[in-house]
Amino acid sequence: MTVNTAHNNNTPKTPKKKQPQTDTPYAIELQGINKSFGAVHANKDIDLAVPVGTIHGIIGENGAGKSTLMSILYGFYQADSGHITINGEPIVITTSKDAINAGIGMVHQHFMLVDNFTVLENIVLGAEQSRLLDASFAHAREHLDTIANKYGLDVDLDAITEDLPVGQQQRVEILKTLYRGAKILILDEPTAVLTPQETLQLFEILESLRQDGVTVILITHKLKEIMAVTENVSVMRRGEMVAHRTTKKTNPQQLADDMVGRAVSLQVKKTKAKPTDIKVSTHDVTYLDHQNVPRLKNINLQLRAGEIVGIAGVSGNGQTELLEVLAGMRPINQGEMTLNGRTVTPEDTIFSDEVRGLNIAHIPEDRLKMGIVKNFATYENYILGYHNSDQYNTGLFMDSKTILTNTSEKMEAFDVRPRDAHLRSANFSGGNQQKLIVARELSANPDILLVGQPTRGVDIGALEFIHNQLIAMRDQGKAVLLVSVELDEIIALSDRVLVMFDGEIVGEVTGKDINEKTIGLMMANAH
Repeated sequence: MTVNTAHNNNTPKTPKKKQPQTDTPYAIELQGINKSFGAVHANKDIDLAVPVGTIHGIIGENGAGKSTLMSILYGFYQADSGHITINGEPIVITTSKDAINAGIGMVHQHFMLVDNFTVLENIVLGAEQSRLLDASFAHAREHLDTIANKYGLDVDLDAITEDLPVGQQQRVEILKTLYRGAKILILDEPTAVLTPQETLQLFEILESLRQDGVTVILITHKLKEIMAVTENVSVMRRGEMVAHRTTKKTNPQQLADDMVGRAVSLQVKKTKAKPTDIKVSTHDVTYLDHQNVPRLKNINLQLRAGEIVGIAGVSGNGQTELLEVLAGMRPINQGEMTLNGRTVTPEDTIFSDEVRGLNIAHIPEDRLKMGIVKNFATYENYILGYHNSDQYNTGLFMDSKTILTNTSEKMEAFDVRPRDAHLRSANFSGGNQQKLIVARELSANPDILLVGQPTRGVDIGALEFIHNQLIAMRDQGKAVLLVSVELDEIIALSDRVLVMFDGEIVGEVTGKDINEKTIGLMMANAH
């Protein structure tokens, strides 16, 4: 059976990229896959073969067509033309049910879970074994215990899903696919929201699955992860498959160049910082959460114009709360802080709009919860938070022409794809959503920039661009506070690094001491 062999004869042909031959049978074979959305040719004559029981990486820039290709394999989309073969058998996949029946499971970048259901309810949903739910739950509980023990996927089946940390929610998604019998597992940007520790645990799980004959397709932008866990890697660029490489015979530089189509610098180039005036200072700042648990304890820091100060720490040790306190999203319970000349105390609090009025910009850690409104058009999200400024208003009405012009210019400058200012933001990839937020906040020309996970989910070319933009902001005399779970990013960009543990700043490193070993010991509170 075939998907659809009605090729468009006007489709331009590109040279085929040959994959290395293998004696191992293929779990997946895609031949001549094409998919267009209007004028956008998302997949162009794609060929891909993945051997059984391997971890196969697929990399490419945001908008390269990776997720579209995998969505075709999982039945979310149907190819305009081409053939799909699973374990040597041609197959038609028109729905996700077809994919699941063929042993294919997919864990999406943004999880498909019902927040107020228990873990068990989420896993059983749509795969009930009986009309009697109690019987379905009993069967599932026994089967899931076996799977969890076999692959190290321990999770509380009775926990409410929204109460679980992100790493545990991802385990629920993997359990859900394995419960349905998946022998081919597609993971779309699986480490984008994980801590380093959770990432290592995930890779241990994937290795166990591989050893048991499960085939894994890993979509990621992180070349270090590709080199660490895959056997083969395929590279996509602008909808085309441009390279197939054996991982042990390639290197990050070659893969980066393949992805972008030019030589990419993997090293951040910067001169020595020249810090001047203090722009942000805190004195014994303490923050208590809604359960009266101290999340920040006696925080003392200074941030000067012309420097980047990185905040390092294992996720959950107060970095998020610190960023949100400084952004006016959480009140302080004790102490005092000064933001660009404005003093803030527990009695004289400050809100986000007032912080923005102090010429302070904020790139939030969670772009979907705090950075954009998915159902808004791109131009609406581009002015979000700045919509009341004189720049975008003329009397009683908003200046639509200026808004659209500015949005289009910044989409071009920051390479947000596709270049459609009217497109609903939910239709962009996560990396392109991130680039839009970065464009919005940097274009405001702030005195102080609060940055949370600036390159989460972005490709190598965009990462290089964003890093250069942050360095440029510093060199223009801006004060930059950077929070990132990527230790390499903290080390590469920061002029000083403050390390947090259990809500406290436990150390500061500068100069040659900004290295993985020194910071890592502080992160573990073992220095």
